[in-house]
Amino acid sequence: MCSRVWFVTDRRISEDYPQVQIVRALRQRCLEDDVDFRAVRMDQIVLTITDGQLGLRVDQEVVTSYPQVVVMRVPTPWVQSDSDITVLRHFEKMGCRLVNRSQAILNCVNKFWTFQELAGHGVPLPDTFSYGGHEDFAKMIDEAEPLGYPVVVKNTRGHRGKAVFLARDKHHLSDISHLIRHEAPYLFQKYVKESHGKDIRVVVVGGRVIGSMLRCSTDGRMQSNCSLGGIGVMCPLSEQGKQLAVQVSNILGMDVCGIDLLMMEDGSFVVCEANANVGFTAFDQACGLDVGGIIADFALSLLPSRLTRKMSLLSVVSSASETSSEPEVCPPASAIPETVYTMSVGSTSSESDPELAELRESSGSGGSTVMPRSLLHPPLSDATYNMNSIIASEIKLLTE
Repeated sequence: MCSRVWFVTDRRISEDYPQVQIVRALRQRCLEDDVDFRAVRMDQIVLTITDGQLGLRVDQEVVTSYPQVVVMRVPTPWVQSDSDITVLRHFEKMGCRLVNRSQAILNCVNKFWTFQELAGHGVPLPDTFSYGGHEDFAKMIDEAEPLGYPVVVKNTRGHRGKAVFLARDKHHLSDISHLIRHEAPYLFQKYVKESHGKDIRVVVVGGRVIGSMLRCSTDGRMQSNCSLGGIGVMCPLSEQGKQLAVQVSNILGMDVCGIDLLMMEDGSFVVCEANANVGFTAFDQACGLDVGGIIADFALSLLPSRLTRKMSLLSVVSSASETSSEPEVCPPASAIPETVYTMSVGSTSSESDPELAELRESSGSGGSTVMPRSLLHPPLSDATYNMNSIIASEIKLLTE
């Protein structure tokens, strides 16, 4: 069966840098790996149920070969559950693996929904109030008083730092309440003074932090978004920060995301926001990365053929380790074929693979990986050499 990958996005953002870069990388990798690729816009898709079976039409063409992996890029501030999410659900019901899944995207559509998901998991969050069932912003002025002043006020569907402001006091809030638009509720959040005008954007792909960027405003405003004139520079992130970003992405169920962290005076962090449709124009420039390529590598690693192959490989490695009755004596390096003893792990796609990551980490070095000693028992008969060569070749193929 031919492997198939689709890229699906919204017409309004299809020409933006992130989408263009992901499509470029997917086309290149699918061509190299003989994987069928197709880029489709949401407005080209018609969902069908015919004779009781789910189906698809694209530009009046009946689709007969359904995608196995679909990379979704939908503008989360405008996502509509009755249209966009319906398309995502249709793909999922047909057995497609989405990056990101519909529920993960929903978790990040509304900023308060994000906090509802994270609450109760030990994730550090700034105290936050919101409202539902009414549109009375003025009523919340009194209700949110326990948060103190100044207080951060955000539209729950705002994006790129828009519809976010810092209210100096109660009178300031009252004065601007008549200017508030009510297409979505607002949230009121405790002000983190130490992080005024700066935060850290962390990008996570496949459960792994691929980089972090310090964002700083240049005009004294609270928002540090690069889209508002802020600047971004690559910055190292502490292990605590990395673990927090990965924890947030796991709780929200996201494969690809941007986590924004606010910095506390003691060096710890609190979560500001999570972005399911993370932009990475400034991030690529600041960190010298190709996030589009990393996303493409991760997407292809989810193809059923590759997952089956990895599981088969791990089964062979496990069996070889468990059935060996030879004493665990490691022969001299000179007696071991170089292709078996070490392997390159420079490929992005292999770094996204948790199973292969375990093999890498066992060596204790970042440049090469020593195979498990249980696979390297003397005497090395021809059969043993053959088995090790097969295993090494399979791993090499997965990491290229």
